[in-house]
Amino acid sequence: MEQKSRWEKEHYSFDDLREITAVLRSPEGCPWDREQTLESLQKHLKEEAQEVFQAVEARDMENLCEELGDVLFQVMINSQIASEKGHFSVDDVIDGICRKMVRRHPHVFGDVKVNSVEEGNALWKLIKMQEKGKKP
Repeated sequence: MEQKSRWEKEHYSFDDLREITAVLRSPEGCPWDREQTLESLQKHLKEEAQEVFQAVEARDMENLCEELGDVLFQVMINSQIASEKGHFSVDDVIDGICRKMVRRHPHVFGDVKVNSVEEGNALWKLIKMQEKGKKP
């Protein structure tokens, strides 16, 4: 009976993706992945995002799932490169987006009341302008 490698699993987790990304970038990893830079990956992120749009337009949920995975991998590999350079990690990306979502949704995670989508959007824009140091 053929034995599975430690990398073959029935179901993968986010931690598996983090480890796979690090291995791909390691000296024992993939030459293509190792040579990528934040700059060289820009075109790939753009292409993958465009493929997400196409899958949504086609209402192709199977393909959408795959393409969202490709976009997520772009986030992972860009974060891995940034981490290798001492800038930030994927954990920092996750922490940052969680903080932003909580901050910009005080009507969900706080005690602010909104009565419509328009009020919610106006609140989001106001908070965003305040964060960016602009006056409403």
